Amino acid sequence: MSITTKIANYSNDLDKSSIEFLLDSYARDDMGGGQPLDKKVKDSVVNELAKIPHAFSVLAYSDGESVGLANCFESFSTFMCKPIVNIHDLVVTEGYRRSGISQLMLDKIVEIALTKGCCKVTLEVLGNNEAAKSAYSKFGFEGYRINQDTGIAQYWQKII
Repeated sequence: MSITTKIANYSNDLDKSSIEFLLDSYARDDMGGGQPLDKKVKDSVVNELAKIPHAFSVLAYSDGESVGLANCFESFSTFMCKPIVNIHDLVVTEGYRRSGISQLMLDKIVEIALTKGCCKVTLEVLGNNEAAKSAYSKFGFEGYRINQDTGIAQYWQKII
């Protein structure tokens, strides 16, 4: 099995269809909500990502087959006065999990973050997603905390 990772080219038809397929696969997974993407979302997500200058996606291919995706966005740390890369989505297809693909994609993301002068890479993970938490811990991620007294940060949302 030969695994390659690359920054997706949102104008490339293969990369575009890979992102659409992998994001839909993620959405269908229990950890992505268990429902397919709405057709309008699936058909327009890559074009919308292409409009965002601080967005990039990393794809993983195994012998030419798309098997992994990470959608990332650059943000900013006011406390460190440097950019941050946030991994918004990270998925590896079912048959390729536990084969080190997530680690290769995380390596690529850190490489990109370093070229952008970033101070850190962030992500969110569901509390019951033990496989993802294990992969992220193995790579060196940990719950964010300022100090012992403040506790671990939580990710909240308000749908509008």
